[in-house]
Amino acid sequence: MTMTPPLPAPRRRWRDTVLMLALFALVAIGLFGLAAATGWQETAAQLARLGPVQIALLLGLSLVNYVMRALRWHLFARRIGLPPGLLRDIRHFFGGFLMSATPGRVGEMVRIRWIRRETGVPLDRSAPLFLVDRAADLVAMALILGAALALSAKGITGALPLAGLALGTAVVATRPRLLAAIVTLTYRALGCCPRIFAKLRAMARALRHFSHSGVLLLAVVLGCLGWMAEGLAFHILLVWLGADIGLWTATAIFVFATLAGGLTGAPGGLGGAEAAMIALLTLEGLPPETSIAATAVIRVTTLWFAIGLGAMVFPVAERMSKRTGHAVENR
Repeated sequence: MTMTPPLPAPRRRWRDTVLMLALFALVAIGLFGLAAATGWQETAAQLARLGPVQIALLLGLSLVNYVMRALRWHLFARRIGLPPGLLRDIRHFFGGFLMSATPGRVGEMVRIRWIRRETGVPLDRSAPLFLVDRAADLVAMALILGAALALSAKGITGALPLAGLALGTAVVATRPRLLAAIVTLTYRALGCCPRIFAKLRAMARALRHFSHSGVLLLAVVLGCLGWMAEGLAFHILLVWLGADIGLWTATAIFVFATLAGGLTGAPGGLGGAEAAMIALLTLEGLPPETSIAATAVIRVTTLWFAIGLGAMVFPVAERMSKRTGHAVENR
């Protein structure tokens, strides 16, 4: 009997939404507090440098990132044998962004539910998509961070270990035999939940669909292009705010802060990413008003832009998955 992914109950979705909004409010209060303490007028003056054209360009570069990663999702979806459907896969990927601000981003597993409804593909075949997508992001970000550190004039304390951790985690997550062995050892150590560990082993072995070198190379290229677009956006933003610290230094700070925020486990890295970004920009010699303004703008045009896109696409994806699901069941 095939297991289907657990469906997020409306009450749970409301809980995640309230948590997300509460964290956003806390971060916003923190940023406003910092701006007030360091000079609200100075921060407002920095923000006034940006007009609609500048914001549109930042959003456009973020969109490049999302499109590149959506194409990578489509690539992985084809590898597990999903029927052709580029628009379907892009719809699933973008719709999942609404759940980006759930703890550990586990809410994005809603994409697996949509796949199950629309194609009938069982969980043990589709769930590895979520894992390999996260691993591909870690590989791309680790490579970009390593290159940025090598090419930037200044280093970031702790960045190399973080890049190594991200790359190591990604390597483990994309090695079917290694991951299956880790699951087996964990089961032997705990000695409980045999059915759950059996499912985990099956999903680990299913990663073999993505082990083809050509697929992995293309996935890494798409991921690097996407995340470099956001690094470029951060650099351009700093230049507009009168703080040109160099493309590679800006990219290193952006990627490091994003990874550091993810390590906190907080929804969307909220709090951790902002704190790391402000601290690193301040260490680069930027005045507080510039650091706060740059951090606030880049987070709105990346994380919150993605959530906004997800909010628009999610209802469409949910409705179409139900409609297609009924058609699949009636065949």
